[in-house]
Amino acid sequence: MLKDKKISIIGCGNMGEALVSGLITSGSANPENIICTDIRMNKLESVAKKYGVVTLTENIKAVEFSDIIIYAVKPQIIASVLKETAPCLDMSKLIISIAAGVPLAAIESCLKKELRLIRVMPNIAAFVKESASVIAAGANATKEDIDLSMEIFNSMGKSIFLKENVLMDAITGLSGSGPAYIFLIVDALADAGVKVGLSREDALFLSTQTILGAAKLLMETKEHPGRLKDMVTSPGGTAIAGIHTLEKGGLRTTLINAVEVATQRSKELGEIVMRNFTNNGC
Repeated sequence: MLKDKKISIIGCGNMGEALVSGLITSGSANPENIICTDIRMNKLESVAKKYGVVTLTENIKAVEFSDIIIYAVKPQIIASVLKETAPCLDMSKLIISIAAGVPLAAIESCLKKELRLIRVMPNIAAFVKESASVIAAGANATKEDIDLSMEIFNSMGKSIFLKENVLMDAITGLSGSGPAYIFLIVDALADAGVKVGLSREDALFLSTQTILGAAKLLMETKEHPGRLKDMVTSPGGTAIAGIHTLEKGGLRTTLINAVEVATQRSKELGEIVMRNFTNNGC
């Protein structure tokens, strides 16, 4: 049971704090069971005051006293942090990495021991507890480890388990980078609203609420998006005229290409990470 576990969050940046907030406000974990580490004293003071969690500047101490360790550091430094904390890592602990673009193979090669490893790809919507998180497991992770990981990341949105680790690059291209595509679409819709006479404030509100409402409709009805699209389009009406223009402009193809290119870039970055790990003695 997650409430009985001591959880260390190594690196309390934006995503680390989002995890703390989700765990506590959802009731999934008690503040006294969460240890946060960071090199910034002002950040630690802030999260301690705001959430009542334990804070430390020494990663090794946090890891030593925890059942679950979540590495929420930037990919550029995770190799050095893993090496620093490696002496306290063993099969008694669940190790979770949310470092973007860092494959499980890189972590395994760095630590050079059998460990219960989980990799998670959340996204920026974690800040408002609406992250789409994808969980992948290493060879030694158990069903309980996967369930605990899903409970953690469901506290800041919704999560799914991915059996094939090789698809994590595709996840990065779709849901990891996806919010950026939506922000661009909302911005464009707001510009369109201004062009046809709306104020910037009203246009941005209507664009944002429209995206939110459409997403909620999809989630709650579980209807195919094509069917919901057909419900909006009446013969000779405004929506079908707009859709015709979107299709003519290649919106569907452009979005597919964006996900494909982002997936390929994720693979390239993963290869760079593997080389960096090697250069760091992993």
